Amino acid sequence: MDFEREITLELVRVTEAAAIVSSLQLGRGDVIAVDKAAVDAMRGMFDYIDVKGTVVIGEGEKDKAPMLYIGEKVGNWSKDSPELDIAVDPVDGTKLVAYGLPNAISVVAACEKGHIPFIPTYYSMKLAVGPELAGKLDLNSPLRENLKVAAAALGISVNELTVVVLNRERHRRLIDDIRKFGARIKLISDGDIAAAIATAMPESSVDIYVGIGGTPEGILAAAALKTLGGEIQIKPHPVNDEEKEKLQQTGFDLEKVYFTDELVGENTIFAATGITNGEFLSGVKFHRRKAITDSIVMRSRSRTIRHIVAYHDLEHKTIPLKSEGEVRLLNYSQMRLT
Repeated sequence: MDFEREITLELVRVTEAAAIVSSLQLGRGDVIAVDKAAVDAMRGMFDYIDVKGTVVIGEGEKDKAPMLYIGEKVGNWSKDSPELDIAVDPVDGTKLVAYGLPNAISVVAACEKGHIPFIPTYYSMKLAVGPELAGKLDLNSPLRENLKVAAAALGISVNELTVVVLNRERHRRLIDDIRKFGARIKLISDGDIAAAIATAMPESSVDIYVGIGGTPEGILAAAALKTLGGEIQIKPHPVNDEEKEKLQQTGFDLEKVYFTDELVGENTIFAATGITNGEFLSGVKFHRRKAITDSIVMRSRSRTIRHIVAYHDLEHKTIPLKSEGEVRLLNYSQMRLT
């Protein structure tokens, strides 16, 4: 069954719902409320989709936040529905939404069953690039070497490269080295799915994403880069002896680098909707009783990319929340905004 055609736009409805509802918490400083709203909407909308979905990549466990948990069943599970692996991040960048900062998105990816691996570490060392650099860099190579290779491949000097790094204390040495070698740096506070994908978007002017970040976010980025022709490399980064032992017990090689094709299957759908304004997608806007959303959906097999701007009439729009059932968005918005 060609499941991609059946559910491509349905997955956009999932991310739209999560983005709209979570955006009502913009700037309120409550990260739990942001996550809770998005998860509630995402669960509710999934109930309308004709799939037998199992969440294999969920977000929230490492932060003790509301989440769609690993192993959770989503979709309506009709008799003839396709069985799919589902990867989700209801809000990539909860702090960005909570504090009114850019680049927060809602993300879903789907593959045929058995085609998204579970890597049992919260964090990984990651390297993401666009099509022009795919296959040319090596996560295990020295940073200076990767920068030289990247510059040569792009026909520019190292000081014209732009490298994106999460602004974390663990990256102090990495940031210092990038500066020492002459490349430009774009520091981000959160939202590394969008940052990794940006390397494959020409208008972003970003060449390389590198650093230690969430493993689930890396796999979700792989789902988009698969279609965009970019590449992500991931090396599990256990943060303590317990994680290291868990990796070894499950047969994972601590030194193995996983590439895009090992992280997502050949037939992958990726959908994302902007929550706050960013270089990748615009955020949810409310204007004259309408909610305006900006989304992207990709199918890896056909390399189809659809950019969808949707206008949701607040007087008629309903969103199925898992906790409350079908709610009229205008009433829900007024309740949350008072």
